[in-house]
Amino acid sequence: MDQERRKTIVKEIEHWQRTKLLPEQYCDFLLNLYLEEGESRKPASFAGRAAIVVKEASAKQWLLTFGIFSLICFIVLYFNVFHPVLQIAVSLTGVYTLLLLGQKYRRRSESAGMGLIGAGMLLMLGAGLYMLQLHELQAWGWKAGLLSVCALVWVAFGIGARIPLLHLCGWLASFLVYAWLLANKTDAPAWYEIQLYWVPLSFVFGWFSWFVQRWTKPAASMLFAAGALAWFMPELYAALFADEAGGIQLQLIVKIIAGGALLFSLRKQWIAWVA
Repeated sequence: MDQERRKTIVKEIEHWQRTKLLPEQYCDFLLNLYLEEGESRKPASFAGRAAIVVKEASAKQWLLTFGIFSLICFIVLYFNVFHPVLQIAVSLTGVYTLLLLGQKYRRRSESAGMGLIGAGMLLMLGAGLYMLQLHELQAWGWKAGLLSVCALVWVAFGIGARIPLLHLCGWLASFLVYAWLLANKTDAPAWYEIQLYWVPLSFVFGWFSWFVQRWTKPAASMLFAAGALAWFMPELYAALFADEAGGIQLQLIVKIIAGGALLFSLRKQWIAWVA
């Protein structure tokens, strides 16, 4: 048996062992058949693989690991006494590092890469909110501005890195900023005014979905989903911010019927955009 074929079989058996497709003793028996004399087998568990990595690490790697850990602890402990510009720079560096590592690890493991990217996006939002609280910038405009920046980054990075869920989260964050702006700048709008604030936005997103579908189907799908959510945003906005929320149930039923009829009549068009 040639070496390449034998290595492929060994990797497949190790995959069966990790995913519990076969009992442990069967996998051990098969590995003993295909492993050559003196060749070590890889541990099936994460702890076992981690122990091997720690055991084989060089002195330079140990020093680098502890140096990075000490630097992170120093930043966390003394973050509050940094100058605001340095706080922003440190936060952006952390976000950039996590996004860079996330994109790198996505090639090996999609879940690990997405976890790092998600941590980077949450760090951007969390660090921004923490700095606003630290410097007593509690006005709604500061928070809305921060969320607007986060929404812009989420949309841009979601499209560029082909992460549809992050793209959609960016539009949801922008909806929240828009609702926040309406709640602070309008005084007791009537039900039809609330509809006028949101329903045209739904058609705008639908048009953008049609416009970009020739270049990118995933982005078109998320724009279509955002438009569908904007269709029902007047009722959600009225429930959260309006002083008089009467008639929401009737409005919602009418919107569901109208939206369903619209989707059915245009099904050949919009399915081609998002499929």
